[in-house]
Amino acid sequence: MQVTLDSARAFFGRAPFMVDLGVVPIAVGDGSLDTELVLAPRHYQHTGQVHAGVMVSMADHSMGAAAQTLAPEGFVIITAELSTRLLRAARGRRLVCEARVLKPGRLVSFTEADVYAEDGGVRTHVLRASATMALVASERLGGRG
Repeated sequence: MQVTLDSARAFFGRAPFMVDLGVVPIAVGDGSLDTELVLAPRHYQHTGQVHAGVMVSMADHSMGAAAQTLAPEGFVIITAELSTRLLRAARGRRLVCEARVLKPGRLVSFTEADVYAEDGGVRTHVLRASATMALVASERLGGRG
């Protein structure tokens, strides 16, 4: 399935939680997808750093979308397993997530993502995630996808 940046943005636009967070695709390729999130006060927790849930959600959806670029027509990707490592506190103007498929498969795909906090030209690696993504026939999900 040929995925363009416009179709990736439309895909994210159909995910209300991603819209609420403000995560948008900025680059797409076969088996890869980069996203960004311009940070706002609502993304921070009481300690002054970006909430881990924001970064994990961004990585999860970005990895799923990267896997979706390789999925056959009529199949959608859902997360089967997710692992994250928080490397350091995230602060800055925006987050950038670089997600990629490590190994595509017929039933599952293995993915990885790195999240960076950017501020004033400084880029800090803040999270690494990996996930096993399951391919599910869209009719099994009520035609959603």
